[in-house]
Amino acid sequence: MENLQPNHNSPASESTDTESSGTASSSYSQFLIPDQDSATPKTQLVVYLIPIIGFFPSLWTLYRRQGSREQLAASRLSITLAFTWFLGYLLLATGAETTEFFALRLLILNSFLTSGYFLVSVWLIFRLIQGKSHRLPGFSRFAERVIGKYLS
Repeated sequence: MENLQPNHNSPASESTDTESSGTASSSYSQFLIPDQDSATPKTQLVVYLIPIIGFFPSLWTLYRRQGSREQLAASRLSITLAFTWFLGYLLLATGAETTEFFALRLLILNSFLTSGYFLVSVWLIFRLIQGKSHRLPGFSRFAERVIGKYLS
């Protein structure tokens, strides 16, 4: 009678054993170690786009100069939006304090500016969640030119 058990000393059985165990270990390590080339998680990009609060992680990302291309673009956009809002807010509030005639009008414009900043940020977050682009046509290009020049 023939021996039906596989011979573990034969070269053919060793190659199949290492191939099968190598495949199993590589697929197992694939779940343990995330791939560096994988897309940036949406939650991290959403944090960057949160009004006012997202400014700080965005600034930290650009300061360290580490992150994916997508992270850097979202960080630049977030910083530009926040800085533009803050500058407009300060100018309109200062104008409202210094003039009596236009005070109410400037405060109303200030509230529109703040509401617009929050609505644009929420709209960008929803677009990001839907898988669409989180870029603003003129604003993103401006952010890449100005903020990219100094922080990236």
